[in-house]
Amino acid sequence: MTVAEIQRALLARGYDLGSSGVDGDAGPRTIAALTAFQRLAGLVADGIAGPRTQAVLQKADISERREAPEKPGWLVLVEALNGLKEAPDVANNPQVVKLFADAGFPGIKTNSTAWCAAFVNAVIDRAGHRGSRSLAARSFESWGVGLPAPALGAIATKKRGNSSWQGHTGLVVGANNDQVFLLGGNQSDAVNVAAFKRSEIVAFRWPADVPLPAPHTLPTTVAGARSRVSEA
Repeated sequence: MTVAEIQRALLARGYDLGSSGVDGDAGPRTIAALTAFQRLAGLVADGIAGPRTQAVLQKADISERREAPEKPGWLVLVEALNGLKEAPDVANNPQVVKLFADAGFPGIKTNSTAWCAAFVNAVIDRAGHRGSRSLAARSFESWGVGLPAPALGAIATKKRGNSSWQGHTGLVVGANNDQVFLLGGNQSDAVNVAAFKRSEIVAFRWPADVPLPAPHTLPTTVAGARSRVSEA
C-alpha cells in the first residue's frame, strides 16, 4: 500500500490526520493514527506499516469506522487515582508530585501548585498519548479533536469566574442538561468526582490519535459526586 492508501484507510476508520488529510506524507499525525490502529488491532504498535499491518488494513472493510473502547484507557488510569489527596502543611504527596513529572514538569516538587492540568496530562501520557504539555487548564481547549457533546472519558475544560484564562479541567464521567460530572485532580485538593454547571463548560476534547467515540448515553447522576469544590 502507498502512504496515501494507508491514510485513506485510516481516515475511513475515523482516525484524525489533521488538516493535511491524505497528502502521501507519513508525518507525525499519520504515524500516531497508524500506531493507534495497530494497538486496537492487536498488532505491534510501532507506527510502521509493515506487511502484517497492511494486510489487516486491506482485509477489513475500509468503510467500517473503528471506535474507541467503551471505557478509554486513560479513564481507567484516572479511576485508580480516585481519592488521591495533597499532603497537608509543608509535606508533599509524592504521587501528586509525580503527576507533574509525568506531565513534563519534573522541576515542580510541591503539591501546592495547582495540578488539575498536570493530572490530566499525566494520565493521558501514561496511557500512551500526548497531552497539551501545559499546566494551564484551558490549554486543552485547542488540544486534540473537539466533540460536540460530552462523551465518557472526554477531557472537559471550564471557565472559572470572569477570567479569560483561568479555568479547570477533568475527565467526563457523566452529564445531564444542567451539570457535567468530572473525575479530576485538584478538586478541593484531591482527586474525586465533582459536579459543575454545564453552562461553565467551554470545550469537550478527545485525543487526535484515537478514533472518535461511538454515540452513547452517559450517566445523568454520579453517586458521591461533590459540589462546590475548590479548583484553585
